[in-house]
Amino acid sequence: MKYKRPRGLQDILPEQVGEWQSAEATFREICRRYRFEEIRTPVFEQTELFIRAVGEETDIVSKEMYTFEDRSRHSLTLRAEGTAPAIRAYLENNLRGQDRDRLVKLYYIGPIFRYDRPQAGRYRQHHQCGLEAIGSANPAVDAEIVGLAMAFLAALGIEDVTLKLNSVGCPECVPGYIETLKNAVRDRLPEMCADCQRRFDTNPLRILDCKVEGCKAITDGAPTMLDALCEDCATHFEGVKGHLEQLGIAYEIDPRIVRGLDYYTKTAFEFVAEGIGAQSSIGGGGRYDGLVESCGGPSTPGVGIGMGLERILLVREALGLVAEDRPRHGNLVITLGDDAWNEGVKLVAELRAAGIEADLDYRQRSMRSQMKYANNAGFANAIILGDDEIVKGVVALRDLEAGDQVEVPRAELAERLHCPE
Repeated sequence: MKYKRPRGLQDILPEQVGEWQSAEATFREICRRYRFEEIRTPVFEQTELFIRAVGEETDIVSKEMYTFEDRSRHSLTLRAEGTAPAIRAYLENNLRGQDRDRLVKLYYIGPIFRYDRPQAGRYRQHHQCGLEAIGSANPAVDAEIVGLAMAFLAALGIEDVTLKLNSVGCPECVPGYIETLKNAVRDRLPEMCADCQRRFDTNPLRILDCKVEGCKAITDGAPTMLDALCEDCATHFEGVKGHLEQLGIAYEIDPRIVRGLDYYTKTAFEFVAEGIGAQSSIGGGGRYDGLVESCGGPSTPGVGIGMGLERILLVREALGLVAEDRPRHGNLVITLGDDAWNEGVKLVAELRAAGIEADLDYRQRSMRSQMKYANNAGFANAIILGDDEIVKGVVALRDLEAGDQVEVPRAELAERLHCPE
């Protein structure tokens, strides 16, 4: 083998694709019910978009982005997260239109690229399905985003999920809290990991998100952002909790949920699922009321979420919801002789035109070999066509699971396959 896929990437094979397509179709259907519309942004953007939106001192920007120069020496970056490109598209294409108060509701499904240590369900190219609701500061919109995500997970059979909820404040109350937090850990900073020592000066809130046990022990007794919220943030947080309770959505308050992107304000949340190891977060998001403005637009509130498809599928597998064997499907036309072969080619084309899945064994092997192939390849039916069948204007239709075989007039075959008895 001369070539191998790069480390941290995956091949999604034909026997796996069905699970992906089913999950994506479910997400699209739930989004349709909530009147979210799909957006597809380029797979790379100007590097400055991510630096400005996500934050220069975040791990994503400082460590994880795939950045390159094109032939014109412009700095470009593969899509490192989904919200910033959606906001760029919202502004560039004036999705708000002339209605300044319009709530624009978008969803996306696509690859995300981050140079990171490969983990369970997290690859250097992984896939997210995400939501963005742009244009309303109402806490009911935060709850709707959460509710849609919960409905999506429930539709996939994933119901034992914990919603962890926090508020990360706003530019009015965060600076004071940062000083309080730094004062609380300053004396023990030498005991903390190198990342936390760096974050102390560059991004102090991320100290709360550190997974190193020693660092977590040091910050366990520190004041929380919830103790320092301004009146507006506190009122909004109470509103979010109230709307979640109205919707019957349980939550846990977790002051350590700060998310890894600088654009978050007020609401921040994560979904945690059991059964997939330490990397148990399957999605998260929050409010970003200053992001549109920082990208050059008018002051516009927004809230969103990103969910990792790989991790969602891992949870389904852990729950035993992924079928070990794919159901039989499709029809193999088996031909005996040259005349039957020519008729078989036409028959396959007729069936496909009628919307029926059909194929031929193009190697023109013996009937035994063709039948063996039909069974091994998982076809539902074999459609047998020989000289006798051509003369009589029929085919032999064999159910490869039940083993039953019947003679069907060729003119009625498509209808029979659409509506089996």
